[in-house]
Amino acid sequence: MQPGFTLKTFIYLLTASLFFTTLAQNTKIEPVELNRYKEEYSTVHIEPANMNNAPGIAVVFEGTQDLHYYARAETATAPGYELKITAKSDKFTFDKPVFPNWDIIKDPLGKDVEVYAGNFEVFVPFNTEKSTRTEAEVDVIISSQACTSEICLLPTEKTIRTTVDFSKSDTWPAISFEKKRTEAKEVKPELSYSIWYAIVLAFVAGLSLNIMPCVWPILPLVVLRIVEQAKNNKGKKITMGISFCFGILLFFACLAIANIVLHLTVGTALQWGDQFRNPVFVTVMALVLVVLALFMFDVFTFVVPASVSGKGSSGSGFLGTIGMGFLAAILSTPCSFGILAAVIAWAQCQPLIPATIAILVIGLGMGTPYVILTAIPGLIEKLPKPGTWMEIFKKFVGFILLAVAVWLITVLPAAKRAGILYYAVVLAFCVWMAGGWVNFSSKLKNKIVVRALAVALAVAAGFYLLKPHAELIDWQGYDTQKIENAIEQGQTVLIKFTADWCLSCQWIEKTVYTRKDIAELIEEKNVLVVKADTTLKDTPATKALQNIYNEAVPYSVLHLPDGRKEGWVGKGFGDELMQALEGIE
Repeated sequence: MQPGFTLKTFIYLLTASLFFTTLAQNTKIEPVELNRYKEEYSTVHIEPANMNNAPGIAVVFEGTQDLHYYARAETATAPGYELKITAKSDKFTFDKPVFPNWDIIKDPLGKDVEVYAGNFEVFVPFNTEKSTRTEAEVDVIISSQACTSEICLLPTEKTIRTTVDFSKSDTWPAISFEKKRTEAKEVKPELSYSIWYAIVLAFVAGLSLNIMPCVWPILPLVVLRIVEQAKNNKGKKITMGISFCFGILLFFACLAIANIVLHLTVGTALQWGDQFRNPVFVTVMALVLVVLALFMFDVFTFVVPASVSGKGSSGSGFLGTIGMGFLAAILSTPCSFGILAAVIAWAQCQPLIPATIAILVIGLGMGTPYVILTAIPGLIEKLPKPGTWMEIFKKFVGFILLAVAVWLITVLPAAKRAGILYYAVVLAFCVWMAGGWVNFSSKLKNKIVVRALAVALAVAAGFYLLKPHAELIDWQGYDTQKIENAIEQGQTVLIKFTADWCLSCQWIEKTVYTRKDIAELIEEKNVLVVKADTTLKDTPATKALQNIYNEAVPYSVLHLPDGRKEGWVGKGFGDELMQALEGIE
């Protein structure tokens, strides 16, 4: 072999190696992280594949074995929280996804639960008769709730976009699911610390509740009450501190009783934090925080009877102090630290007596600082005197509560947020109406009328703004080329021009496009439905609305197969739209 030939061969092989290495790097599929908790995680990526000679896409999950997804709605934490996968595309139609055999785990109560965990695949086959053999983008929507042996995370929905070339389906790899199922695995957390350590942890958890933002609304009242008690004798101060602590313990005693009842009756456990996986509970908590913020802003005041507040009575005010302790405990729990959840989770794995003690010790830890504060006169004397600082502090807390309320709303599904935000404004108006239009000295008749109207308005707005509604129409994004192609092919096209800031658009959405008869007729007539979002100025939909149609939102236009078009501006055109759709041959 000649030296020149060897050098040329070497250069050729090196160039080819670099080319294929670069190609492999450029076509590498990067996984998307779906969920993570501490060291547990789950990622996903999309690959084209064949199963039993049927082309489709494989949704490939990779992660640690302890992080799992629920396989069945019947055994998920709530209906709808099981793993669901939907694929959408302009060119492809998909059949129902094919899931692998699930694993079986045992929850802390010994109940068998079907889950998908670790590494697994879900296959979504093409409907070969309705799909076009071409290259197109595919959106894969994954909705689920991920859990570990320690905690369940908030439900999530994530969309992953990929490009698939159906014409090359013959070269796609073949996949198959294993038929075996794993044996039942215990996910009940092992007791890694003694009962005394758990009690100390519970006490620390209780202490931490005193710095929760949710308890801040009650702190000005608590501090003021303690300051007022500085005029009393030492015995009275200690008694007031114990009363406040007793109110806190009373709340945690209710939790302990609820835990016992659940164990003895239905065999389930009190899972700390499960309430925040319920959209209804999160919505209520957000609205409660809005109302409490209004209280901080002095939009309304709580009128406490003299017998409860201690004014004008014997002077003890023990019942009022107990009530404030109970309220402080309620307010602290929604935004508690993970240490509290750890103690509650530990309690579920124990016999009832140790579990009850642990829950009560949380309340004892929360109440102890107030007992110490009232028992040592020197500490009370160092507290600042009531004055302007307390009013400033209250207003500051009000803004904090509004921020927490907004955060709670952001964790809700996107389709619910707008309605809840609107309702929060209506609710604030109703609270101001009930508390500001009448006062303590107003006539009883006026109080009843005004507050009844406020309640009626709040209830009516709740039915309208908070009522869940299903998306009946599968709207497509605005695409000029897609619209022109459909019109040229004689397909009916319905375009809905809308904007996020358009209130009339929201009204049309609720009164026209949630009508079942319209949605069924759209599907029957094979209408291409397009949502033209004009929220921003420079989008193609905005330019089309201005330059082609010369209209303003809200505007809906129907392009008919015979070349005619019918458009509607404003509201109340549902019947006209029905007639136009019924006239399509």
